[in-house]
Amino acid sequence: MAVKDFIDTNDFTKEEILDIIELSRSMKTMIKEGGRYPQILKNKNLGMIFQQVSTRTRIAFETAMQDLGGHALFFGPGTIQLGGHESIEDSGHVMGSVLDIMMARVNRHQDVVNLAKYSAVPVINGMSEYNHPTQEIGDLLTIIENIPEGKKLEDCKVAFIGDATQVCVSLMFICSKMGMDFVHFGPKGHQVSDGGLQVDTNIDLVAIAEENCKVSGGSVTVTDDIEAIKGADFIYTDVWYGLYDDEEEGPSYMDVFYPKYQVTMEMMNFAGPDSKFMHCLPATRGEEVTDEVMDSDRSLCWDEAENRKHSIRGLLAYFCPRGADDPVVASQAQDRLNAVLTKLGYPTM
Repeated sequence: MAVKDFIDTNDFTKEEILDIIELSRSMKTMIKEGGRYPQILKNKNLGMIFQQVSTRTRIAFETAMQDLGGHALFFGPGTIQLGGHESIEDSGHVMGSVLDIMMARVNRHQDVVNLAKYSAVPVINGMSEYNHPTQEIGDLLTIIENIPEGKKLEDCKVAFIGDATQVCVSLMFICSKMGMDFVHFGPKGHQVSDGGLQVDTNIDLVAIAEENCKVSGGSVTVTDDIEAIKGADFIYTDVWYGLYDDEEEGPSYMDVFYPKYQVTMEMMNFAGPDSKFMHCLPATRGEEVTDEVMDSDRSLCWDEAENRKHSIRGLLAYFCPRGADDPVVASQAQDRLNAVLTKLGYPTM
């Protein structure tokens, strides 16, 4: 592993990402079917920084760390000095010296980049306004577990419907990295090619994905023509307004997206009779998706939510440093500790 932090899946090869997936799947099987929890992060401490509220990300990280024998500490808005009295850089130095691994869900992507730069321990990006890489790994795990019979991962087509949220951008990144065909079916002005989510106006999001495709053999299509979703194995959507931008509210965004970009059973059938539905959640039922689709047997969104924890176990196990295991050093350290304990009248170890 050449990269210390998990900030952007574009920093990794296809093979490295699939190694994380394999690790996640093997632990999922061991726990769900074997009833055994691998204590590979025993006594390790995870610091979780949240600049916004969270359901799936917080629960997944806390439970995943505990499953692996470690401990998770929650730092919500206002509970630490990060970005306030203390700079991001100084926080990175301090927290990186007392924790074993960190995750950060931030308002500004540059904050998680700077945190990682100044932290001695790995930092995982729990979501920024630019991307959501831990969601990508959970989504990829879900797709791999539900590949249509007779197909390979590279044969699959994934269509994202609606607004170019950071989840849409991230899905484009992971699909292009894996060699899948990715389609963004959305209105002009709300497409990944429009630049609405860019943290730097000089960044061309589609160009990044197209570079991935040159290596993987995948493809990227951005369009407002519904014909492009035909043959999609997976139909994915997200809310119709970003968490961070100043897009339309109320009836105005409904005017932009409804009804053309609402995922209905009719749309699912248009894509294909066996197409599966995905959503990062939380969903606004009756807007971007109907109850009929959400609650159908073609919906994978509940498996997808559960897979956040399984995939995050893989990420934590993959990135958390184990430390050196030198029996001579360990024995000398124990002898020194026992000498101090004896001097103070405490039982030795």
